[in-house]
Amino acid sequence: MFEWSNDYSVQIVGIDAQHRNLFAIGHELHAAMASGHGKAVLAKILDRLVQYTAVHFAHEERLMRLNDYPGLAAHKAEHDSLTTQVLKFQADYASGRAAMTVQLLTFLKDWLEKHIKGSDMRYVPCLSKSEPQFVGRRSQTY
Repeated sequence: MFEWSNDYSVQIVGIDAQHRNLFAIGHELHAAMASGHGKAVLAKILDRLVQYTAVHFAHEERLMRLNDYPGLAAHKAEHDSLTTQVLKFQADYASGRAAMTVQLLTFLKDWLEKHIKGSDMRYVPCLSKSEPQFVGRRSQTY
């Protein structure tokens, strides 16, 4: 359900590594849910996902500020919206008001995919000008 592919690559090494980690945590959450792990295990994985997402968003936003990315405000608003939604779910899950569902996992997966392939790809031209870890698009040979 949470499979990384090069289609998600923004060609900035640090950000790609963080995106891969987000996919890996999502995959771990899905696997734990599918194997019937208890609430405590699922809660710990969800906590890691929330914490890592916050670190990732802060990193992206810092790079956007450093590079005067004109879309920073809109991008940050997307980050804030997801953070609010996930923190609410996390609180509801911890209190027993919500269950871990396939719908939540689908929401997280869809959000990751759409955000990376949409919003994140828009900052690539701006960040790649000065980001030392920009690896550039590889040409494909057939």
